[in-house]
Amino acid sequence: MPVSKRLYGTLPDGSSVHLFTLTNANGMSAAVTDYGALLVSLQAADREGTVGEITLGFEALAGYLGKHPYFGATVGRYANRIGAARFSLDDQEYRLAANNGENHLHGGVVGFDHVLWEADVFEEDGTAGVCFSRISPDGEEGYPGNLQVTATYTLTDMDELRLDYEAMTDRATPVNLTNHAYFNLRGSGDILGHQVQIAASRYTPVNAALIPTGKLAKVAGTPLDFTTPHAVGERFAAVPGGYDHNFVLDRKADGELACAARVEEPESGRVLEVFTTDPGIQFYTGNFLDGTLCGRGGVCYQAQAGFCLEPQKFPDSPNQPAFPNSILRPGEMYLHTLLFRCSVV
Repeated sequence: MPVSKRLYGTLPDGSSVHLFTLTNANGMSAAVTDYGALLVSLQAADREGTVGEITLGFEALAGYLGKHPYFGATVGRYANRIGAARFSLDDQEYRLAANNGENHLHGGVVGFDHVLWEADVFEEDGTAGVCFSRISPDGEEGYPGNLQVTATYTLTDMDELRLDYEAMTDRATPVNLTNHAYFNLRGSGDILGHQVQIAASRYTPVNAALIPTGKLAKVAGTPLDFTTPHAVGERFAAVPGGYDHNFVLDRKADGELACAARVEEPESGRVLEVFTTDPGIQFYTGNFLDGTLCGRGGVCYQAQAGFCLEPQKFPDSPNQPAFPNSILRPGEMYLHTLLFRCSVV
């Protein structure tokens, strides 16, 4: 299972950026880059056996250097929002970069998706992948501690793209790493016909600024009930602003790699299953895409052109004592595995 490497572009400071393409025996491929540890492309077969693109993104590095809605991004140091861009830890208050109104979003102004990572290619036991690594320095975007972090992409012949995140710190700090890929299993058009199932009977309600209230609410009887499959567009009009919610996964054990969501696209027959070891998953339907951003193939992405399923800790956990712990301390190892499994029906 070969890994190809080519020059992808050059940063303003002259640094070279590379694109790594992983291909398995079935023709499925994933392209990743050392700029931002980004997932640039994921291609999988439809029911006719035709391999095609199933993510949104750009053809060239230039698109990722500018402002974009986290296409394929490795987001960190903390994915999702932290309210008022601040938190208290061990009797000290920390102020973060406010890049989403008064709140902190996806690691700040220059998050993990806008820095160059080291890259190491590996091929072993029928798998191939790339391990990206970096040190996030103390004070970066306001976070305490020097954080050593790796993001490893592995493609298998079972048509699974596995992402393993690991981190260690020398000071207590919040950590919440995930991938922000936008999917469209049809390959183009909107995603309103995609059938979605999420293994969650509860979610975290939010205020007007999309910050959790601290409560957990049941999805039963609401348009957020995806415990059985529903088309995205079936109840979309009843969800103000569209889906952008953190679901509390029904888990048997903490840290277990379990299926959190399944999406089926009727026309192509493609199926995407998302596995995670984390307690939550954000379901987002590209509500802020407005046609002004043009990506791969010159397509200008309209609202609902793609969906995201982002396994994660809960949003604003550093300020929510009742939420699962999101603080990494010296001597501990942060681990998060997520897996995208592709198949057809």
